Amino acid sequence: MKELTKAEEQLMHYLWTLGKAYLKDIVEQYPEPAPAYTTISTVVNVLVKKEFIGFNTHGKSREYFPLLSKEKYTQQSMNGLMRSFFDNSTKKFASFFTSQKDLSVEELQEIRKLIDEQIAQRKS
Repeated sequence: MKELTKAEEQLMHYLWTLGKAYLKDIVEQYPEPAPAYTTISTVVNVLVKKEFIGFNTHGKSREYFPLLSKEKYTQQSMNGLMRSFFDNSTKKFASFFTSQKDLSVEELQEIRKLIDEQIAQRKS
């Protein structure tokens, strides 16, 4: 999978939220001070070339949509992170996350509950 720059990833988050959007709709998502319209247009064109977004043409306008779901991108990004920093070990990742992040007892219990639910589902 091709990697996204921070600017590309930000635009993808807006497009994932919108689902389908014209360039003006994407531009409106940016907080002030927003990048120039032409800058956002350039990022959109790069994402089209990278095949992260597609478009339908309506007259002279293009309606853009994601070709990759947020879930799939997150999964691929996390897999890359685990390979690069945790020797592809989920155990090392979980250990790092729970020891480095200032998690409350309640948050740790919520994580444990999620894990217990996954264990129960896979056993059945």
